[in-house]
Parts: sequence; structure tokens; C-alpha cells
Amino acid sequence: MRLPKLKTEISNTKLRPSALFGAVLLMLASSGCELRQAMYNQEKYEPLEASAFFDDGLSFRNQVTGTVARGQMMLDTHYYQGMVDGQLASTLPVTVSQELLERGQERFNIFCSPCHDQTGSGNGMIVKRGLKQPPSFHQQRLRDIPVGHFYDVITNGFGVMYSYASRIPVEDRWAIAAYIKVLQLSQNVEFDQLPAEDQRQLQ
Repeated sequence: MRLPKLKTEISNTKLRPSALFGAVLLMLASSGCELRQAMYNQEKYEPLEASAFFDDGLSFRNQVTGTVARGQMMLDTHYYQGMVDGQLASTLPVTVSQELLERGQERFNIFCSPCHDQTGSGNGMIVKRGLKQPPSFHQQRLRDIPVGHFYDVITNGFGVMYSYASRIPVEDRWAIAAYIKVLQLSQNVEFDQLPAEDQRQLQ
């Protein structure tokens, strides 16, 4: 008979929403503290502590062979490494669009132009301040090189250029690589390859 009476008393008690919310938060906080404290106090090995359980006497266990960190299962080597059958990719793994090229131009101007300048000639402001000049993208060797080369250099670095993998997402790296190829074409196009309107303006 006591429980129904208690239930009636609780149901008839009016609590302010703020007070109820505060009570809930207090309960959650106290339970969280207890859980963290219990985890801290549980039996465990300390760093570098010897172990009598494992045959090698070590408490630290190596990762299972083939373990891959979450988010790092990069099986598409074309997209993630710029390689196809062990060779630098000559094609893009993403669809080329105006939006992609504009994104590539924006990222290029931010990350690449300080050394390579906005035309890709290698006369950026950093070079003018004493850094070794990078090669021009418009020399024949780099005009003929596969697009995967530029992706690979952005990802892994080359010479004095460090890796931008932690700074530029994969899709943006491909956008920059695509834009470099377009930039090369824009600076080395033959007159008869220009649209008719551009030809008339140059005549």
C-alpha cells in the first residue's frame, strides 16, 4: 500500500523544469565521475610493466598483422595514391568539371603559388625571398609527366617541398593536379587550338 501512495505524492508534486533539468544533470555527472574513477582504479598494467601472463614477458602487445587504423582503409590506389598497376596514373579518378577546376585554382593559389606563383613558372614570393626556385610546370618534362605525379608530390612531398597530405584533403589534391594540367595547357596552347573568338582578339 505504500508504493501507490508514494506514486501519488510524486505525481502531485510540481517541479520547476529548471530544477528537474538540474537534478538530471547532477545524476548524470555523478554517475560519470564514478565510472571514470572505477576505470582509473581497475587492475591494469602500467606503461612498460612486465607481464607474467605472456610468454615474452611484455605487457604491451603489438597490433595484429594487417591492422588498419579507422578511416585508413585506402584500397583504391588510383584515388588515394595516384597509382595504377604500380605506375603513376595518367588519368584522373574524379570527374573533371568547371567546379573541380575552380576549386583546384583556389587551392593552388593558396597552397602552391607562394613558391610556384599563380602561373606555375616557379617565381613565387617565397623564391624571391631566397628559397630555392622550383622547376617551371611549363618545361617539357613536366608537361609530359602523368597527372598522378603532381598528386604524388602533393601527398608525399619532393625535394625541399614537404608533404601536404595533412593539410589538403585527397579530393582537393586531385583538383589541384587537374588545375596544373589545365594551367600547363593554357600557357602552351597553339594558336590554331584557340577558340575562334580568342583567335580574333589576338589578330
